[in-house]
Amino acid sequence: MTILDVHAQRIANETKRLHGAGLDVRGQIVDVTDHKALDAAIDKAVGTYGRLDVMFANAGIDPGVGFIGGWPGMERPRVLEGALESYTDERWNAVIETNMNGVFATVRAAARHMKPRKSGRIIITTSLAATRVEPAIGAAYMAAKAGIANLMRCVALELAAYNIAVNAIAPGYIVTNIGGGHALNPVEQKAVAKTIPMHRVGFPEDMYGLALFLASPASAYVTGQEIIVDGGQALGIVD
Repeated sequence: MTILDVHAQRIANETKRLHGAGLDVRGQIVDVTDHKALDAAIDKAVGTYGRLDVMFANAGIDPGVGFIGGWPGMERPRVLEGALESYTDERWNAVIETNMNGVFATVRAAARHMKPRKSGRIIITTSLAATRVEPAIGAAYMAAKAGIANLMRCVALELAAYNIAVNAIAPGYIVTNIGGGHALNPVEQKAVAKTIPMHRVGFPEDMYGLALFLASPASAYVTGQEIIVDGGQALGIVD
């Protein structure tokens, strides 16, 4: 297994953890916005292991504040910084380059290696934001996630004849370090949890089972699907 990340310390931490679990894993620094470097890194990984069975396109960056401050369950004032007229080209392009174009380049590289073997699994991380608008999140994020959700369907249709399954995981509110780690705040977690039918926020562990399913032979007849993992958040507030 190869981990590609733009942050050297994250690679070091994860490869150490996985080595400790007895797994064969290597890491390489790469920025998904540098498509030539990304292609070279994937080519190197394939050269090391002799084949590419699964690609998980999970890269993404925070888009900054939306036009509303605060998450569901909190106070939500309008924020000028995130308003449309304040949205700069630089901010928009940075998010699109990583969250959409970087995923496109990753999937394209995977197809180059999987098609000749007529076998493979491609998993893409989209978001609940691909299906609904969240005003606390910068607009470029919704645009990028909706874009790669439809890209996933297009690619799944194209690659189905080559026995390559392409699917997406669409997380809801998941506690990670994105956005400066705001989701690590227990106060925010408690407020958001009140708006989720399961009465709790999500964690990366909540996606492990689905990721393994989509990467395994158990999902051999599943393709073109965007599966939401959100504790029922998309369904609405009930109590």
